[in-house]
Amino acid sequence: MRTLLSCLLISWLPFFPVYGNPGDSLTVTPRPAEVKPGKGVFLISSSTLLQTGANDQEAARIGQFLAQAVRGNGGPDLALAQGGTVGPGSSVIRLKINPNMKLPEEGYELSVTTGGITLLSKTPAGLFRGVQTLSQMLPGIPGQVTDAAMEIPCVRIRDYPRFPYRGMHLDVSRHFFPKEFILRYIDLLAHYRMNTFHWHLCDDNGWRIEIKKYPELTKISAWRVDHEDKPWTERPAALPGEKATYGGFYTQEDIREVVKYAADRFITVIPEIEMPAHAVEVLAAYPRLSCTGGPFAVPTGSYWPNNDIYSAGNDSVFTFLEDVLKEVMDLFPSKYIHIGGDEADKTNWKKCPKCQARMTSEGLKDEKELQSYFMRRIEKFIVGQGRKVIGWDEILEGGLGPEATVMSWRGVEGGIAAARQGHDAIMTPTSYCYLDYYQADKSFEPPAIGGFVPLKKVYSYEPVPEELTSMEAKHILGVQGNLWTEWIPTASHAEYMVLPRMIALAEVGWSSRATRNWSDFRRRMERQYDWLSGSGYRFSRGSFHVEVSTQFNRKKGVAELVLSSEQGTMPIRYTLNGNDVTLTSSVYTGPVELTGNCLIRAGLFDEGALKERITELPFLFHKGIGAPVKYQSPYSGRYPAAGEQSLTDGLRGSVNHRDGLWQGFLGSDFDVVIDLGREQPVNSVQMNFLQNQKSWIFLPVVVEYSLSSDGKKYHSFNEVLNRISPKEEQAFIQPFNFQFMAGTKARYVRVKAKNLGKCPSWHDGAGEPCWLFTDEIVVF
Repeated sequence: MRTLLSCLLISWLPFFPVYGNPGDSLTVTPRPAEVKPGKGVFLISSSTLLQTGANDQEAARIGQFLAQAVRGNGGPDLALAQGGTVGPGSSVIRLKINPNMKLPEEGYELSVTTGGITLLSKTPAGLFRGVQTLSQMLPGIPGQVTDAAMEIPCVRIRDYPRFPYRGMHLDVSRHFFPKEFILRYIDLLAHYRMNTFHWHLCDDNGWRIEIKKYPELTKISAWRVDHEDKPWTERPAALPGEKATYGGFYTQEDIREVVKYAADRFITVIPEIEMPAHAVEVLAAYPRLSCTGGPFAVPTGSYWPNNDIYSAGNDSVFTFLEDVLKEVMDLFPSKYIHIGGDEADKTNWKKCPKCQARMTSEGLKDEKELQSYFMRRIEKFIVGQGRKVIGWDEILEGGLGPEATVMSWRGVEGGIAAARQGHDAIMTPTSYCYLDYYQADKSFEPPAIGGFVPLKKVYSYEPVPEELTSMEAKHILGVQGNLWTEWIPTASHAEYMVLPRMIALAEVGWSSRATRNWSDFRRRMERQYDWLSGSGYRFSRGSFHVEVSTQFNRKKGVAELVLSSEQGTMPIRYTLNGNDVTLTSSVYTGPVELTGNCLIRAGLFDEGALKERITELPFLFHKGIGAPVKYQSPYSGRYPAAGEQSLTDGLRGSVNHRDGLWQGFLGSDFDVVIDLGREQPVNSVQMNFLQNQKSWIFLPVVVEYSLSSDGKKYHSFNEVLNRISPKEEQAFIQPFNFQFMAGTKARYVRVKAKNLGKCPSWHDGAGEPCWLFTDEIVVF
């Protein structure tokens, strides 16, 4: 006999459409995969029942999360009805798990009609994700206790994640955070449908997990001398005899509680035990595991270079690590164990007799291969316990074990290399996913480690590198946000740094690329800000920086100024004549015509006060403004600037290669033609290129300029050679200009710039493709 629930399932699913228009009123974040708005509302009242199957204890347990959300938002208590039937016209929210549904593991289907709510899933995890979506649809603000009825708009949703791995990291070594905050952090992940908590439990500045076999780890390694009154990078080393009082650790009971709390919310906790570097806190307790024998003290702050690492030639190191990992794996049932592998300075290995002997006995040609030996040996042990390893992208150096997964942090190159070798990868590049970087003007923000990663940039991240084939792309498991805490001493500061950026990353990991839309996300975030505020979370309202861009209006034949910000409706005031921006300056209401050189200044004002700083950017008017650009070789999607018109938009980049004004070409030569529209005098062509060798960006070998009247036959006028060394360490901008003879005319301007191709042998990226960066083709 078919139940009412199965009849509902059969009746509406075949007609389910895919909905990609972000214009509906849904405020759920991450945005569901498929949405069809309905008409009317369903009323949750004191008579509404929460119904599950008679023997479906898991659905009943998950239903309690929904009941808590309803009550927490000021709604009524929901009575639970397991099994049975309900009378006609009853107010019912039905939850059911059906293993035979054709949905991904975390997928769900939600139907809200005027007659009731039905939530279906294939798995308990999917049902829980659906409950989070339904919870976000509730009106009211968390913390209210009004027992009021709630109107839920009618809608049909079919939803599932894009990536299987959607994670957040938290470093508790640099600063210890209480267990209660860890649980609160997990609540955030659950609310935004993330499924992995990467717990960075140990590093140079503190060991945070109780290991029964090695009590000195919590007696010595978990504590450091208190120099919290000084900036992280200016703290003196601990002196002999100074009492270590700053720190803490989680007992094994604490760990079990956290793991269960996360599991109840279908979140996997992945522990990280760092090796072979970032282990000075361990060496402070067990100096015999080092190359030098010590003595060591737990560093009070910044510790660089990281010379003091585990000895790769000492078998007792592996005995110690295997003992530790056994206890760790007893506490954490996760498939993955993270073993670090990053930033291992091998200076001491080069001088250590045991390490050199190990290299000889194992036939290793250099210390990179010795690190590979170290990591492979640990991996073999972990795989033998039925688990898999994750490591930072340095584990690629010297060769990678067959089961290892790479966490790509120094850029996307590690993920690309891993995928091409057939290894899984998790993308967490610093330029998009490091949430310890500033999210707004640092002059107005709490301390951070540096950098600038605003909300909009996080949201713009595409985890699958364009260089990968469709088969290689399958190895990209997902995305993770990282919060390192050198400069973040408190839980409230940590919340502020991750919120709202982790919400953007949650949508990057869950929602399809096609359904993601910045304007729609920004609209939905207003509701999320209300929820965060009502829930007592500390969060940032994002950057108040005004973004400047231009566009060419081909109908009018003019360049236009476009201004925007993360703040949406907050008025932008601007000037074009070099005057300061004040409350009496023009308010931006739409594109502004630009007819000559000008200095663009713009800012946001709130309640009569300037927010952050004025944005200032020159606009350079020249003959090529708005000219169509034809690329003989494509630019990289990782550094597209403003797309195909970036080279003729009148805007030039700064020494910051991430300022959004530079267009990047990876490993390929630059070859571009611009069409001036008609033959006319061409006096000069000017171009800037950027060099920042630390970021693998080099000047071109040579730049060639040629002109044509018909776009077919080109006359090459000159080659401008680069005579600057690629070893220059500081980032700088170098012009490559050419002056033509008087009377020279052309319609088409072609510029070729030869890429260095691969990073030189002396470079950290030796043999890897390098970048060529340019910003504008200026024609006078």
